[in-house]
Amino acid sequence: MKPYDLERFKGITIAMYSTYNEQGEISKEAARKLARHYASVGVKGLYVGGSSGEGMLQSVEERKQMLEAVIAEVGKELTIIAHIGAPSTRDSVELAKHAERAGAHAVSAVPAIYYRLSPQSVEAHWQAIVDSTSLPFIIYHIPQTTGFQLSKSLLSKMAAQNKVIGVKISAESTFELQQFKAAGGKDFLVLNGPDEQYLAGRSIGADGGIGGTYGVMPELFLKIEQCYVQGNMAEAQKWQFIVNELIVELLSFPSLYGACKAILKLRGFATGEPRMPLMPVAASDMGRIEALNNKILNEINNAQG
Repeated sequence: MKPYDLERFKGITIAMYSTYNEQGEISKEAARKLARHYASVGVKGLYVGGSSGEGMLQSVEERKQMLEAVIAEVGKELTIIAHIGAPSTRDSVELAKHAERAGAHAVSAVPAIYYRLSPQSVEAHWQAIVDSTSLPFIIYHIPQTTGFQLSKSLLSKMAAQNKVIGVKISAESTFELQQFKAAGGKDFLVLNGPDEQYLAGRSIGADGGIGGTYGVMPELFLKIEQCYVQGNMAEAQKWQFIVNELIVELLSFPSLYGACKAILKLRGFATGEPRMPLMPVAASDMGRIEALNNKILNEINNAQG
């Protein structure tokens, strides 16, 4: 049995967007405001510095600033997972140690990116992170961006360690999710990554999910989770289908991240524009963004009604 409270990592965790000021620098004030909003909605936790958080586009110092702001605001209320994956093991270890000092509840990391790495290299990278702190570690498997395909044998080897408590799986196959759950064992968490298959992931063994589009419609994912837990699969399916149509519209913009940030701005949460090369929403597309925001808010009202 893992020596950690695994329940705190289950359910809905938002992959939080980073917040910038008009000069493109980290805004701690905006980060705290957004984190406070998410705490008020009732999600389980926040995943800071991941894909949605643009962690790979930030300096080590910027990533520290963002995490510190979130923990200062809601670290005693929500479960905070710090994504500390970086191109170099050295930076990942530095970020992991900082996360522990700052008060994060776990760290998570992709394999080191850019170089085509062997399984032995990825294992050594992750092991260095695991050994650098007393925090639990969550593997982040997203082969479509890292180019690394995590094997069941490496997963099982890592999962045998007490500090390795789970995997966030953003691969597109729920079969792989189920296989990882079986390989990790009953005390090993599997967290669904693809937002459009949250319900599919839950129904085949996921313990919860971590997602970026949760950030503009957390209430809808909480609704799916509620229906699933209550055993009302037809209702859960209905809301997953609604969410999926909204995701299709979000993906129609040049950047999903830019679209979500533009929607948050309409709601009074200034997160700034995404870091290039991620694209902001063009002025000519703001009419579509406003219409989509209204559609999402209408569905949230329906879910809460």
